[in-house]
Amino acid sequence: MKNDKNRPRGEKNLFVIQKHQATNLHYDFRLSDGDVLISWAVPKGLSTAANEKRLAISTDDHPMDYADFEGVIPEDEYGAGTVMVWDNGEYELIGEDADKSLRKALKDGSFKFELHGQKLAGGYAMIRMDKKGDQEEWLIFKLDDSNADGRRNPESTQPDSVLTDRSLEDIRRESAK
Repeated sequence: MKNDKNRPRGEKNLFVIQKHQATNLHYDFRLSDGDVLISWAVPKGLSTAANEKRLAISTDDHPMDYADFEGVIPEDEYGAGTVMVWDNGEYELIGEDADKSLRKALKDGSFKFELHGQKLAGGYAMIRMDKKGDQEEWLIFKLDDSNADGRRNPESTQPDSVLTDRSLEDIRRESAK
């Protein structure tokens, strides 16, 4: 990884995308920063088509141990619904952002990064658009690189968990037992 000067040796920049059936189906996109996962709710998930913009709404940071959570969050709790780990891997800040920390890139309001996941790979960019209360609205889009392919839709062709190969319905059903 290029931007490792602020991390202890051996610590990696991890990302996770959790498919989350709450009131509405969405994808929780999370980037590790130290001991937390900085998080956004992405209603339509990340696109594989170059320059196709998707809304990403900032949510609360989560502890690192949430990165492998799959299960059902009870109805009376924040984020109620069924959660699976849809994709995971490592990320690195790229281009002009390669020497920044993630916190600095977030403060700047735009950054580029590369995903090395099981389902998604290649360059992406995020741009902060607006702030409403505690939530910030960002745009996330796929960069035009060798991994950009609008015909490829892993959300429909690879819908299950990368950890357990279960569907959301399998997770919900097994949690109800």
